[in-house]
Amino acid sequence: MYLCRKMWFYLFILRIAALFNKKAKLLIRGERQTLASISEKVSEKGTGYVWFHAASVGEFEQIRPVIELFRLRQPDKKVLLTFFSPSGYELRKDYDGAHIVAYLPFATRRRVRRFLDMVQPELAVFVKYEFWPAYLKELKKRTIPTYSVSSIFRKNQAFFKPVVGWWYRRLLKCFTQILVQDKQSELLLHQYGMTNTAIVGDPRFNRVLQVAKREVDQPLVGKFANLRQVLVAGSTWMPDEKLLYRYWKENPDLYLILAPHEIDEKHLHFLFNMFEGRILRYTELTEQNISSCRVLLVDTIGVLSQLYRYGQVAYIGGGFGVGIHNTLEEIGRAHV
Repeated sequence: MYLCRKMWFYLFILRIAALFNKKAKLLIRGERQTLASISEKVSEKGTGYVWFHAASVGEFEQIRPVIELFRLRQPDKKVLLTFFSPSGYELRKDYDGAHIVAYLPFATRRRVRRFLDMVQPELAVFVKYEFWPAYLKELKKRTIPTYSVSSIFRKNQAFFKPVVGWWYRRLLKCFTQILVQDKQSELLLHQYGMTNTAIVGDPRFNRVLQVAKREVDQPLVGKFANLRQVLVAGSTWMPDEKLLYRYWKENPDLYLILAPHEIDEKHLHFLFNMFEGRILRYTELTEQNISSCRVLLVDTIGVLSQLYRYGQVAYIGGGFGVGIHNTLEEIGRAHV
């Protein structure tokens, strides 16, 4: 009962946030339509799906090699892929490795039951930190095999707290198996009596190597970078961009491929003013205007991993905040 109330309170706050925040608005709109959308796409009643759930883009990239290997080995099985984040869904809603791509319905009891009745999953796979109590309990109740993939566990997580840890660990017992990234995670789970584990590493390494080895056709970017000193800056925030601008200003021979984390028009306009007109959008690059810029501004999602190969140096944004963005794409480009 407490969790249901907590979810309804979360929905209430989210609806208020949607009045001011674009991502919250997309999430509310997408979730409102998701059950009807899934119902239309489910091909046959009684046909079970293999359900993969990822929070957003990063988690999807972790599970993508698993989905594609599964499709290769089980071509007759149907795959459902769900996202919680609007950025994940919007970027991968046309992913052809799944028969259905949808938002995850909010985890109220009624929505959870309706979703599972509709999809009738043969098994469910959750990626990394996705632990949804209402879904896990209902999946266990229905004896549907459920897996956590690429999980990481640390002593400071709620599962291992002195007072509330026992309740959260009950959720972990809903999984048929927990496939962790490292030995430390497995040992920690074993200390608390959970032995349904296996170490599988991080599937994202497989995905990064696939992307790094793939031939890409970016002739205009290649021409922009040809015989020049190019720095590729990915997933940057304002503090990163101010630092990069100073370095770019002090080094007139430096060319920059800049992929900001946020690509809303207000921020893009700010960057245009900062770089004093020597900047062009990636989506507007042509043979005619390519010689007029020293900064290529990536104003679309999904191409950054293809662009690292054109630089001699990579800058990974986000380090001025509480964390940093994943470095695997850059490392993959540097070593393949």
